[in-house]
Amino acid sequence: MINIHATAIVVGKTGLLFTGPSGWGKSMTAFTCMAEARRQGVFSTLVADDQVLLSKRDGAIIAACPAAIAGLIELRGTGIVKHDHIAQAAMHFAVLPASATGENRLPAERETVVLAGGFELPVLRLLPNLPLPLAVLMAKAPEIGS
Repeated sequence: MINIHATAIVVGKTGLLFTGPSGWGKSMTAFTCMAEARRQGVFSTLVADDQVLLSKRDGAIIAACPAAIAGLIELRGTGIVKHDHIAQAAMHFAVLPASATGENRLPAERETVVLAGGFELPVLRLLPNLPLPLAVLMAKAPEIGS
């Protein structure tokens, strides 16, 4: 099991692992996606925020939460809040920040990222602070939310 700095959520049956540099908005973007899903009547829940424990089971990448922070998510500028959560879930995509400068405007098709410990996931890119990040993710990967 590897502990990485990330936020893991589930939307519908799709696990989304928000990772990348500190300060890009992983927690707030994940929280916004969960709220957006609920407004659409789609199941969503938190797995872990800040620390995500990754393991492999039957070929799937599983995210879990350290017990001490279960059900907690930090919303920068607001503080730490309680949120519905599950103990673990399979992750299907890594959500990484896109370039706000315009370079690499069109990310590579079928991009993947290798996380600590050799865990590899397909990548979805998002600009920070989008008002409807889930809509953008669903446009790129329509299976999210189903």
